Amino acid sequence: MLLTLASGSLFFPGLFALCTWGLRRARPEWTEYDCVMISTRLVSSAQAVLATGSGIVIICYCRNVITDRHWLSREYVWFLIPYMVYDTYAMYICEWYRTSEQNRKHTLTIFRNFLSKNRLMITHHVVILLVLVPVAQRLRGELGDFFVGCIFTAELSTPFVSLGRILIQLKQQHTILYKVNGILTMTTFFCCRILLFPFMYWSYSRQQKLNILQVPFRIPFFCNVANAALIAPQIYWFSLLCKKAARLFDAPPAEKDG
Repeated sequence: MLLTLASGSLFFPGLFALCTWGLRRARPEWTEYDCVMISTRLVSSAQAVLATGSGIVIICYCRNVITDRHWLSREYVWFLIPYMVYDTYAMYICEWYRTSEQNRKHTLTIFRNFLSKNRLMITHHVVILLVLVPVAQRLRGELGDFFVGCIFTAELSTPFVSLGRILIQLKQQHTILYKVNGILTMTTFFCCRILLFPFMYWSYSRQQKLNILQVPFRIPFFCNVANAALIAPQIYWFSLLCKKAARLFDAPPAEKDG
């Protein structure tokens, strides 16, 4: 546990520092905000690849979705804790550089704006650290590694979301790459963050030889509550992606290029 925590504490900030340094050297014409923002997105994508890979390994290994165990289901959670702390700080650093380049605001004002603009994401991180980590590591006992693996695969859409943000920052919204990436973002987000939950219920129903409609009444009540709490923000974020996609494809060419 301690070794995994230490590894995550070194890996994510270290990768962020390395990416920022590399971008400054490779693209000296970019602003500090460009380098920091893109570095943040690259680190998020790296974490997403690691989480998704871990989730796929766990899912493939756990034939019995209730009792089978895999060491990654616990170890990667310890590795994820430092990332959540780092990511919150990295979001603040991005906001600080962005605001500082536009106007010289007081640090406290920047911090307040950061909390206001990112309250949903910050709440998401806090819930993971204070609720989901204890559930995944202690409260579930020796059961459910398969479902932990499923939750890990929800990160599959993150690299596409990150690439979209990078393309926007580089003013590449008019390119084919941006549009194709938008389609991939919506597809992976819908499959791995929305359909993921029916898939977990279906997997349990198949294991227990139940009708899927019976599953909510056969599992502990707090499991349904936890799933509802997890899927609610995903539906909200997916609705924002849909609105953004509608504006992109409905906008006239002049507006898209602008």
